[in-house]
Amino acid sequence: MRTMSAAAGPERTREDRELFLRHQRDRDPAAREALVQRFMPLARQLARRYQRADEPLEDLVQVAALGLIKAIDRFSPDREVAFSSYAVPTILGELKRHFRDRTWAVRVPRDLQELSLKVDRAVGDLSRESHKSPSVTQISERVGASEEQVLEALEASGAYRATSFDAPRAGGDEESGDSLGDAVGHTDLGFGLAEDRATLDRLMQSIGPREREVLRLRFVEDMTQAEIGEQIGVSQMQISRLIRQSLARLRSAAENERRH
Repeated sequence: MRTMSAAAGPERTREDRELFLRHQRDRDPAAREALVQRFMPLARQLARRYQRADEPLEDLVQVAALGLIKAIDRFSPDREVAFSSYAVPTILGELKRHFRDRTWAVRVPRDLQELSLKVDRAVGDLSRESHKSPSVTQISERVGASEEQVLEALEASGAYRATSFDAPRAGGDEESGDSLGDAVGHTDLGFGLAEDRATLDRLMQSIGPREREVLRLRFVEDMTQAEIGEQIGVSQMQISRLIRQSLARLRSAAENERRH
């Protein structure tokens, strides 16, 4: 059995080299496909390293397969190195790029993304080993980072997935169609308007009833100065002067109130 196994190694290497030569020299698609099939188990094995609960394995396998194809297209059979040694960094690079550039809902620094993924894997490994949630100290020892860095990475993990405001609200009535967005608070402009109205009512006490009525007709009823003058029996010029004087008194009262 040892003899057969030893013979199989060089034979496989020769076959791989012939396939690479056919792929590069002749652009033989069959040779390329054969190489993909031969080394696909390696790509799948590397994809499993990055598997997590919210990331389907088959999606990662597709990313790893893309990295494998890139490695096949770039590899030269004249290299003094096994193809697997060349392919592993290329495939891992594609997987890391996938997590950095495509799956993070909110952008965070790349070094923090990398650490967050390491921390996530460490948490899973430690939890399986001890059957309980690991401490920050245990995680920091496993990933070789400070406890402060681990805490920052755990916080950054919240940016890995974002939930849409249109998603159904947990515990809500399905028939009502309540979403998360319905539970988010927003600024009620009515409070500001109510405060402005109270301030204005207080300032209006600094002018007489006639002035208040003229301002009401002009700015609430939207009447012209001529219409106001006709209604109260004075000229348009007098109405204009009355409005200017009333507004000046209101501004003065507002400034005095602000100072005090």
